[in-house]
Amino acid sequence: MEISAKLVSTLRSSTGAGLMDCKNALIAAQGDFDKAVTILKKKGVATAAKKLGREANEGIIESYIHGEGRIGVLLELNCETDFVAKNSEFKRLAHDICMHIAALNPIYVSRNEVPPELVANEQEIARAQVAGKPQHAMDKIVEGKLDKWYQQVCLLEQPFVKDQDKTVNEFIAATIAITGENICVGRFVRFQIKE
Repeated sequence: MEISAKLVSTLRSSTGAGLMDCKNALIAAQGDFDKAVTILKKKGVATAAKKLGREANEGIIESYIHGEGRIGVLLELNCETDFVAKNSEFKRLAHDICMHIAALNPIYVSRNEVPPELVANEQEIARAQVAGKPQHAMDKIVEGKLDKWYQQVCLLEQPFVKDQDKTVNEFIAATIAITGENICVGRFVRFQIKE
């Protein structure tokens, strides 16, 4: 099947994927643009998963001030090389994550940072709320309530402020697919006047 250079270029500009990846995705999708986007997304997620174990010792500190100076965020976003740290995609990601933190006020980066005593307390509250239900149902409900709570307090699990269909973690994974390097949030702090 013949794939036009214009179609490859359009797919590349809408996904940020490499030229050959776009061409191969269009060939695999038999010229169907939407199927090619899906193929690239699946490949991007798989690529991001492979890169997660690699060390990310470079990066930037991004700042963001919002609400006429009433909210401020400092974010450490890490990557593998200073080349990617200077990349516009990486800088845009850092800026967008700062905006997200300003808007949704997460407390922790991920579940791993949440103190076990807080998790135990949330489990206890959830169990009290569903007392009297059958044990197997109670366990599933408590697990669901905990997942909802993690989405409120953990940055990586929150629905991304600019695209509610993706979590912050999925948004980062999409940039990993574009840059070809592991990217991770090192830490962040959010300041708010009178908070």
